[in-house]
Amino acid sequence: QLHLAESGGGSVQPGGSLRLTCTTRGYAYDISCMVWFRQVPGKEREGVASFDNYGVASYADSVKDRFTITEDNAWNTLYLEMNSLKPEDSAMYYCAASRVWCQVPDYIRLSDFRDWGQGTQVTVSS
Repeated sequence: QLHLAESGGGSVQPGGSLRLTCTTRGYAYDISCMVWFRQVPGKEREGVASFDNYGVASYADSVKDRFTITEDNAWNTLYLEMNSLKPEDSAMYYCAASRVWCQVPDYIRLSDFRDWGQGTQVTVSS
């Protein structure tokens, strides 16, 4: 079993930056991809950035050129650097791991993600 824990959320003004961190603990050697999701109340969980085991990063159109996903070796830690934040980026952000290859935005199936963190809140407002 893999335990995930997010940190780094907070409140920022529009145009500001945050760096989210997801640390993993447990068996991670069979992970095929990891994804940062976000969710606001009443809406579906949205995959915003993914990183696969080929080293490919992919992004939703809404965050492309503003967010950067990286990971250290062997899936120990996953990061999401968020710049030029907008009020519409406000959400609970989750990291999740899949043993099935995935890629934001077109190859994401929530049922493939068994391991989730507890989430970290990001609020962007003036």
